[in-house]
Amino acid sequence: MIITVVCDIYGKKNNGSAMAAYNLIEYLKAQGHVVRVLCCDSSSVGVPDHYVVPNLNFGKMLNSYVAKVGVSLAKPQKDIIRQAFNGVELVHIMMPLPLGLASVKVAKEMDIPVTAGFHMQAENLTAYFKLNKFKLVNKSVYRYLYDHFYCYCSAIHYPTEFVKEQFETAIGKKTKGYVISNGVNSYVRKKEVQKPDAYKDKIVILSTGRYSTEKRQDVLIKAVGKSKYKDKIQLILGGEGAKDKYYKRLSKKLPVTPVFKFFSRDEMIDVLNYADIYVHPAQIELEGISCIEAIACGKLTIVSDSKLSATRNFAIDDSCVFKANDPTDLAKKLDYWIENSELRKEYQEKYLNSALAFDQTECMRQMEKMLFTCIQNHNGTNKSGAQLYCVSVR
Repeated sequence: MIITVVCDIYGKKNNGSAMAAYNLIEYLKAQGHVVRVLCCDSSSVGVPDHYVVPNLNFGKMLNSYVAKVGVSLAKPQKDIIRQAFNGVELVHIMMPLPLGLASVKVAKEMDIPVTAGFHMQAENLTAYFKLNKFKLVNKSVYRYLYDHFYCYCSAIHYPTEFVKEQFETAIGKKTKGYVISNGVNSYVRKKEVQKPDAYKDKIVILSTGRYSTEKRQDVLIKAVGKSKYKDKIQLILGGEGAKDKYYKRLSKKLPVTPVFKFFSRDEMIDVLNYADIYVHPAQIELEGISCIEAIACGKLTIVSDSKLSATRNFAIDDSCVFKANDPTDLAKKLDYWIENSELRKEYQEKYLNSALAFDQTECMRQMEKMLFTCIQNHNGTNKSGAQLYCVSVR
């Protein structure tokens, strides 16, 4: 199989979308497939099978903001897109951003089948403009994405049933969708890691993810400030992003200074294993790989009950769920689990067992099958004129 994977966001592995692209590409290569990458990552210039377009220029002020968010967006160039697509059997587009939107049109012109990932909720976009609470605006975004992008795809990869239902409800129709988790790599696992000496007498509470409005790390910071055990809590916020300065200011009243750091993969696995409790406070979350990684390490995991977050479905029961955007309720949950350390051990085992469903090798095998099926369907269409559709798998 010769395919091109189109990545508006690529290079630095600092968010779930970039990691999903990297994992898929590496798996397909390991299976012997030829994989081309179309991206705007300047460090990929000269790398075999990598086709690099320029970055979008938003002007000095907006460029600075985009950099703080931790991503680089691509400026489509049709000549480079065509080079990347020449001779391939299928194009897989990670996200419907500018490069992806241009790529689907070029692929159709070249009669190449297209599959696409669904790695961005409407609210991820509208939150930057403080419009995420307006249902009509979010619905309009989904309608635009369907009409200008997803309707041209032979198959759509949804990481969760939750987001598939959300999208199909918004556009009012069924799609050719495969529900497949992005999965967790086998090296993300439970292991014995000693707390650093500085944290020996502390309760380590961890949360990971971009510092952004929809991830709601501010709720966790406020909750720690309301906890009966705030003097003993070492809060670690793994990540980076536009809200960095705001979160640091918000944390100044805490008796124990939180750790703000973007960890390497090896460092992150160690932190996950020595942490006592993992909290995922996001209000908007399509899948939540960082949360799944915590579960894979057997962490007691507390999530919000936000209707816009898939992670609420990962909780063992209501004792691990707090009211979305409510620091007081989250503080109560933290205090409960700090006080019940023996029960916490039981729940850690329950979480560890639930992680079996997210084995990345099996998830990538399903992705590979999806891509093969769509190539076969497209070839069948060309030969017989009969349209064959991909079958949804769960």
